[in-house]
Amino acid sequence: MKTNEDSKKLGDKLKAARDTRKTSLHEVAKSAKISVAYLRKLESGLVNNPSPRILQRLSDVLNVPYLKLMKLIGYIPVDFNAKYSDDNRKSLEDTLDENEKNAVMAFIRYLKEGIQ
Repeated sequence: MKTNEDSKKLGDKLKAARDTRKTSLHEVAKSAKISVAYLRKLESGLVNNPSPRILQRLSDVLNVPYLKLMKLIGYIPVDFNAKYSDDNRKSLEDTLDENEKNAVMAFIRYLKEGIQ
């Protein structure tokens, strides 16, 4: 469940990333195809339900992992990694062939790298 605290965490991360890159609100907004006013609201924690598409564009512009932004705003549960632990994965392994298992494991590694 998303909260105002989630919005604040997301905003703080976006602003920190923009500051680190020494990029203006205008430059980031233009590159992400959003208005400066909307970016300012995002950074201030005033947007509780930002579009995942906008988060993807901001992720690309600011070089912040997309899944990290999704986790900060509460779209991905905090216990995401625990829910998909080895114990839960084992029950799936019985239904997959070897190629499918390798593909799933590669995808899980990709997700974990993006979230941290």
